[in-house]
Amino acid sequence: MRLPIVAIIGRPNVGKSTLVNRLAGEQTAIVHDEPGVTRDRTYMPAFWGDREFVVVDTGGLVFNDDTEFLPLIRQQAMTALAEASAAIFVVDGQIGPTPADEEIAEWLRQQPVPVLLTVNKCESPEQGLLQAAEFWELGLGEPFAISAIHGSGTGELLDELIKHIPSVAEIPETNEIKVAIVGRPNVGKSSLLNAFVGEERAIVSPISGTTRDAIDTVVERNGQTYRLIDTAGIRKKKSVDYGTEFFSINRAFKAIRRADVVLLVLDALDGATEQDQKLAGRILEEGRACIIVVNKWDAVEKDSYTIYDYEKSLQARLHFTEWADTIFVSAVTGQRVEKILELVNNAAEAHKRRVTTSVINEVLTDAVSWHSPPASRGGRQGKIYYGTQVSTQPPTIALFVNEAKRFNENYRRYIERQFRKQLGFKGTPIRLLWRSKKVRDFESGSINRATRVK
Repeated sequence: MRLPIVAIIGRPNVGKSTLVNRLAGEQTAIVHDEPGVTRDRTYMPAFWGDREFVVVDTGGLVFNDDTEFLPLIRQQAMTALAEASAAIFVVDGQIGPTPADEEIAEWLRQQPVPVLLTVNKCESPEQGLLQAAEFWELGLGEPFAISAIHGSGTGELLDELIKHIPSVAEIPETNEIKVAIVGRPNVGKSSLLNAFVGEERAIVSPISGTTRDAIDTVVERNGQTYRLIDTAGIRKKKSVDYGTEFFSINRAFKAIRRADVVLLVLDALDGATEQDQKLAGRILEEGRACIIVVNKWDAVEKDSYTIYDYEKSLQARLHFTEWADTIFVSAVTGQRVEKILELVNNAAEAHKRRVTTSVINEVLTDAVSWHSPPASRGGRQGKIYYGTQVSTQPPTIALFVNEAKRFNENYRRYIERQFRKQLGFKGTPIRLLWRSKKVRDFESGSINRATRVK
């Protein structure tokens, strides 16, 4: 279901991100007392009454100033407005109308979408209406006096907003796959996102730390909808000070947690670094499906052995994600970028796949016949009674055995390899839960004898 979009527009430091957090009902957008913290478009789900929608936080709009990131931020805000069903123009009631507000208002009057003029920082009930009244001169209709930080006045604002967006019943259903794009700074995550979308969806710059929030973009290919989540570059923990970057990295970790599939983007010129290993471990820990995307492949000097040597190096450093597909791409030239989504489809399908108990036990019977479970020093044999899948995303299989401690790591990895060999599960981690079960419980019938692994 693709929800209608509401763009939050305004100059820097008027409280746009605070309002987004208020409308979304959670502390999601980064709020920090520093101009320019929000740079890209950041999408957050929200609802009011029977209406669901997405609020888009944008960077502070500044016209007639082309320094640093300001032209790119303008571009992002304009793109957000172009895809919106309605816009909320946020101004600062404590400061009053400014020339920058007047420039933005003049631009908004030329746009085809309805605009709600919202006067923020009206904390005083007595003074709020007077502060808001000053903004009638902008020519955008009645100003709404609100306090985003306290929530006062936002109900009236939302009552007016939902007049301009459709109800949930009017929105067609979609089966989207959530894809997080993660990696170290400057490996080309935002360039990869733009290559998917075919537009400057995210700000791309050689300056480290350009992307700060986790940014959602919805694209569609061959009837399948994908929610692409661009994230801030994740540096080593010891290199990160408390502040904007700290919050950005936390958003990136949350993006991994809510994704179906994670694209771990590596820089082909650097190879798999120690930080990439830690990120891969985090993806595995969260149980997310994963694709290893080696970007900037066009910049590597190659011969007929290059790709094989590179794959061997990756397997050595990222051996715990050997189940993940690896693809070599160039976001700049577009080389093999579209093939990533084919791998995403396969990984997402494997991630939510469910296998019947009978098939699982056939695999176990075959595995045990080829390689018997280890025995203790006293000669007591490990036994697997039966297995069953207990959940998906990731696929999780409970194995009932006589004593779990008898099954060492080598044998546990062997059983996992047999499941992958027989059942696939390419692109997703699988979890095996080893559960001790006394023999007398089995013999008394608490476990179905027909499912016992011989």
